[in-house]
Amino acid sequence: MASITFKQNPVTLLGNEVKVGDTAPDFTVLANDLSEVTLNDSKGQVRIISVVPSIDTGVCDAQTRRFNEEASKLDNVKVLTISVDLPFAQKRWCAANGIENVQTLSDHRDLSFGEAYGVHIKELRLLARAVFVVDSSNKVTYVEYVSEATNHPDYEGAIEAAKSAE
Repeated sequence: MASITFKQNPVTLLGNEVKVGDTAPDFTVLANDLSEVTLNDSKGQVRIISVVPSIDTGVCDAQTRRFNEEASKLDNVKVLTISVDLPFAQKRWCAANGIENVQTLSDHRDLSFGEAYGVHIKELRLLARAVFVVDSSNKVTYVEYVSEATNHPDYEGAIEAAKSAE
């Protein structure tokens, strides 16, 4: 499993670590209208899955804004931002911040995504900061488990991986 810290303290990640070349595990999360969303709902597109601990904190805010900006420049790439924030809070945050190019999804109900991708932080019931790129046939082409959850991910690495995925 990936080894990360949260505010410099080691934490335990639950679930299965995902690696480049794996078939992306499916999951069920909730959209802002409480409808269920799975990975297969966007099959046929390249996906950047941006994982944040909580959407309305500084680094998570910046990460979501950056991928929102980049999403408007990428053809056939869908950006999913997943956190355990409630769908209502995600919807309110997006509306207040003009976020229109990223689909925010909540893993609050059962941590389906967190367990499937090995980002469930046991001690905090949050998701670890991570970025995954999944190609149109559901193969994982890029993985970053950010080693310190309060740090930014490698935006350029993820964006380049998404551009080169099919």
